Amino acid sequence: MGFNQYTKLLQSLINTSRSRTTTYTCSSLYSNQLRRSVTPSSPSSSDPKSFSTISSSSYHLNGGPSYMRGAVFWEPNKPMTFEDFEMPRPKVNEVLIKTKACGVCHSDLHVMKGELPFPSPCVVGHEITGEVVEHGPLTDTKTIERLPLGARVVGAFIMPCGNCFFCTKGQDDLCEAFFAYNRAKGTLYDGETRLFLRGSGKPVYMYSMGGLAEYSVVPANALAILPHTLPYAESAVIGCAVFTAYGAMAHAAQVRPGDAVAVIGVGGVGSSCLQIARAFGASEIIAVDIQDDKLEKAKIFGATHVVNAKNEDAVSRIKEITGGMGVDTCVEALGNPKTFMQCVQSVRDGGKAVMIGLTLSGAKGEIDINHLVRRQIKVMGSYGGRARHDLPKLVKLAESGIFNLDAAVSRKCKFEEAGKAYEDLNKGSIIGRAVVEIM
Repeated sequence: MGFNQYTKLLQSLINTSRSRTTTYTCSSLYSNQLRRSVTPSSPSSSDPKSFSTISSSSYHLNGGPSYMRGAVFWEPNKPMTFEDFEMPRPKVNEVLIKTKACGVCHSDLHVMKGELPFPSPCVVGHEITGEVVEHGPLTDTKTIERLPLGARVVGAFIMPCGNCFFCTKGQDDLCEAFFAYNRAKGTLYDGETRLFLRGSGKPVYMYSMGGLAEYSVVPANALAILPHTLPYAESAVIGCAVFTAYGAMAHAAQVRPGDAVAVIGVGGVGSSCLQIARAFGASEIIAVDIQDDKLEKAKIFGATHVVNAKNEDAVSRIKEITGGMGVDTCVEALGNPKTFMQCVQSVRDGGKAVMIGLTLSGAKGEIDINHLVRRQIKVMGSYGGRARHDLPKLVKLAESGIFNLDAAVSRKCKFEEAGKAYEDLNKGSIIGRAVVEIM
């Protein structure tokens, strides 16, 4: 790609990310379904008897099998097991995906360790690629045209309903239905899971789309086309690691060319923040971690400076690098009270401290109130990007080579090795991102 072409593409992406929010609508059928689902009479996922009986063994995927395998998390600190499920059935404006790859993320690990409340048994895994094999009944024609059978797709972990207060404002990352149903109850937006164990019909909950399975049901709004030029395995990380980083840099921090940026914690998501900061033209990009191997790799992702916080004071070093000012934006990607404080202390007057790391439920971070007030420090959280608006752009970033997927993925493993991958992630022995190849 020539320099002028590269500059034109990059400027287009930056301008689009800061343009006026687009208002989205969805079909009246899906709107009515969602209005019914948020009423108090909606079935509760905490009571398995409340689920409708849709797990009939007579259902076969057209031209395919009647059941599939999935990795089930049963209870904290217990190993996952592989179980047979009835073939999942998509509903209106949902798509059944033949899962090709699924990323291994710390968010899953927080659930598996009991640090984040989530119903179980469940199937984790929330950054996927795959192939469209079926549309739910009565799905609108525009969705079918956009995501035809056989299409290669990538899924975002935040799955917008398209109809709530925030989705209609284009703020998919705050989707009410996603947080009220999926994150709170482990279901999709009619209050029901799509996963039922073969034989017993026992319901199993879904963390996002429940991607550690051979097939996944995904709301159509969370999907974007994946071109043939991008591989299934490496592209899986677009749906969470890259997606989360882009949300932090484009929407929360609003990074501009020439900005100084620091990222504390350069694992899968943090290293993606480095790449996005470079793509947005940041002049100084400081990577902070306590592992030298991660810091060495951070240079590949665009870090101009690296700081080992185990050997030196991270805040003092960041201030030294920036001539005593501090950075325009500091991103905390660990979810740790100590690094939360470091993040706030590392930004210049009027700067932004952006928190993207999840941690133990109920954990608190401390802030010097006087410093916050007098120096106009902005402290904000960012959970991810906006699927309908951002996901196609991230695919273009990867396709153009501006975002290096090959460097982001440090390990690929077989489906049966998923449990071992999470064990290694918990030990801190995965540099970057691991991806499970499923089919």
